[in-house]
Amino acid sequence: MNLRDLHYLVSLAEHRHFGRAAEACFVSQPTLSTQIKKLEDELGVALVERTPRKVLLTEVGRDIANRAREVLNEIEQIKSIARRTVDPESGTVRLGIFPTLGPYLLPHVIPSVRERFPRLELLLVEEKTEVVLHRLREGKLDAGILALPIHDDNLHAELLFEEPFLLAVPQSHPLAKRPSLKLNDLSDQSLLLLEDGHCLRDQALEVCHMAGAGEKSGFRATSLETLRQMVAANVGITLLPTLAVKPPVAPAPNLQLVEFSGHAPSRRIAMVWRKSSAMSGFLKQLAEVFKHLPHDLLDPHSAATASAKRRRVA
Repeated sequence: MNLRDLHYLVSLAEHRHFGRAAEACFVSQPTLSTQIKKLEDELGVALVERTPRKVLLTEVGRDIANRAREVLNEIEQIKSIARRTVDPESGTVRLGIFPTLGPYLLPHVIPSVRERFPRLELLLVEEKTEVVLHRLREGKLDAGILALPIHDDNLHAELLFEEPFLLAVPQSHPLAKRPSLKLNDLSDQSLLLLEDGHCLRDQALEVCHMAGAGEKSGFRATSLETLRQMVAANVGITLLPTLAVKPPVAPAPNLQLVEFSGHAPSRRIAMVWRKSSAMSGFLKQLAEVFKHLPHDLLDPHSAATASAKRRRVA
């Protein structure tokens, strides 16, 4: 048994297809199939059920594939320790981030990361929260930038910042004339929300619950940009995170942003990684860069003020 064979088995478990698994491993299909058969002979058990259309792992095959994945992840940790011992600020970091944050945060922080760690290769993966967490647990990602809370005792969460929400309304909406809002001002409103699977949907639903508001039926957006355009088209109102309305994001016509008075509803953003990670020390340093954002970037007042000025000019 060798690491290459374990890699083949894990790939087969993920792709459920000999051809796709072989392609992912950069070998021919007969090579991968032969090595899997040799591994079965060595272990004395059937790992795979071969059917005409797909490949299924046996129960013991699934168990061994899970253990193999852990072994391969530990090997990567060993390599990472060696690389960072030679040069602590070099190497590769695979970082996951969710779609309602990535496009709005990364342009502001990546230049600082490159300046602070010029030899670092930062590989960014944009996926929904559950996908990022799954890949993080499997060792396919080194860290993730996610919204709290994260319920997993095996993960460390380093708080980066708190991002307030603003209310986005059409300029003709009665709430557009208000300089600021309280949560109970939403008690009779129905909000446009994202589809299931987006953590921002859960956060917005929590705000709705606290305010006594509801969800507008018959529509669920796939992205923040869709939400913005639907508000601008007088379809309804929604909550938007502050970073999503700051430059370089272009303002949408007919969209008014209204801030909340007092402590605004918000989401807490953290960098998350496995507590067992050999990169923990470096990831703490990387998190510090993400914490030091431009001074007014998370200020909802400046976004609401700019929106009100555009409305008066129009």
